[in-house]
Amino acid sequence: MYINPAIVGVIFFAASSVALSNSSNAGSQTLPPLEKLGKALFFDTNLSKPVGQSCASCHDPAHAFSGPDKYPSSSEGAVTGRFGPRNSPTAMYAAFRSFFHFDEEEGLFLGGQFLDGRAATLEEQAGQPMLNPLEMNNPDKQSVVDEVKAAAYADLFREVFGPTSLDETETAFNYIAKAIAAFENRSVFSPFSSKYDAYLAGKTKLTKQELRGLNAFEAEDKGNCAACHPSRAAADGTPPLFTDASYDNLGLPRNPDNPFYTQSPEFNPKGSAFVDLGLGLAVNQSTENGKFKVATLRNIAITAPYSHNGYFYSLRNVVDFYNSRDVKPKCPSEFTSEKQALAINCWPAPEVAENVNTDELGDLGLTEQEVDDITAFLETLTDGWQQTPPGKKNR
Repeated sequence: MYINPAIVGVIFFAASSVALSNSSNAGSQTLPPLEKLGKALFFDTNLSKPVGQSCASCHDPAHAFSGPDKYPSSSEGAVTGRFGPRNSPTAMYAAFRSFFHFDEEEGLFLGGQFLDGRAATLEEQAGQPMLNPLEMNNPDKQSVVDEVKAAAYADLFREVFGPTSLDETETAFNYIAKAIAAFENRSVFSPFSSKYDAYLAGKTKLTKQELRGLNAFEAEDKGNCAACHPSRAAADGTPPLFTDASYDNLGLPRNPDNPFYTQSPEFNPKGSAFVDLGLGLAVNQSTENGKFKVATLRNIAITAPYSHNGYFYSLRNVVDFYNSRDVKPKCPSEFTSEKQALAINCWPAPEVAENVNTDELGDLGLTEQEVDDITAFLETLTDGWQQTPPGKKNR
C-alpha cells in the first residue's frame, strides 16, 4: 500500500510547521524547559538584523527542515538580495552526526556540521548563521544576546541556565546555541517514520518497483549507493541514517542559476569565477578540495533542489547524473543548467576537477528502468508515511 511521498511530506510537515512554529501552543508545554527554550529561539524572527528571519526561515518544518524555496538555489538572508553560495540542507537527523574528526583508520574526515564540516558539533553550528552577513546578519554576539534579554522567553532562559546566564556575552551566546541544538535533538527532527522504516519493521511491503530500486541501490554491481548511504540498521540498532558521515567530490558542475555569483564584491570578490572548495577550504588541504558532506537521503523526495549548490531540481536527474556523469559528453560551457544539459544530452565539467570520485559513480551502467526504480525507492524515505486504512483506495 502506497501514499505519494510528496503528498505525505506536505501533510506531515505542514502539520509539523503549525504545531512547532507557535511557541505558545499547548504542545510546547510538554517540552522539557531546555528544549522549550530551544524551540522559542529556533522560531524567533527577532534574532536577525533586520528582524524577520529565524533558523526556521532556512530550515522550514513544512519542507523537512530544509529551505522553503525551490528557486533560487540558495535561501535569501535577512537582508533583501543577499544570498550565500550553497543550498540549505535539511536539519533533520543532523543530531546523529558525530563530531568533526579525521579517522586515521579510514583515512577520511568524518562527522561535523554544515556542508563543509566547518562546525565540529551541532552546538557550534547553531550559532554561526546568526553572525553570517549573508544569513541572519547580526553584527556581533552581543546584539543577539540583547534580543534574547528582551524576549518573552528571557525568564525561561534564566530558569534553564541560571539567573546571571545572560550577563556575560560569550557564555550567553553559547547557551543560546546549546538550547537550539537541544531542540534539534527532539524526535520531530528524527522521527524515523518513513515507509521504508515501516518496511524494515515488517509493518508494510514495498511495491515491486520499490523493491527493485532497493536492490539496485544496494547491489555493488549496480548503484552501490549504500556504500555511502547505508540502508540497514547500525550495529547498535539505530535505524539507517542513509549517510556514512563522510565527504566526497561528486564531480558536480557549477550552477549558473546560483545567485551568489552576482553578489557584491564585498561578499563575492571573484564574481562568476568563484569556485566552492568545500571541505578543502575548511581544513586547508587541497586533497579535500571539492568535497562536501554526504547528505542523508531521508526526506530527499521533498527537499529539492539537490547538491551543495542546488544544481539539480529533479531527484531522478541526480540519479541519472551519478549513472552517466562520465558517459555523456561534456557540455560546451561549464555554466550549463540542468535543463539545458538534458536538452543537449551532456553534463558540464566538474566545478572542482581534482579529487572527483570516479571509483563509485560516474559510469554505473544502470538502465533507464533501474534509474526509475532507484528514484522510486528514494521516495519511500519520506517521513510521515501512513498505511492506507483497509477498504480505502491507495493514494
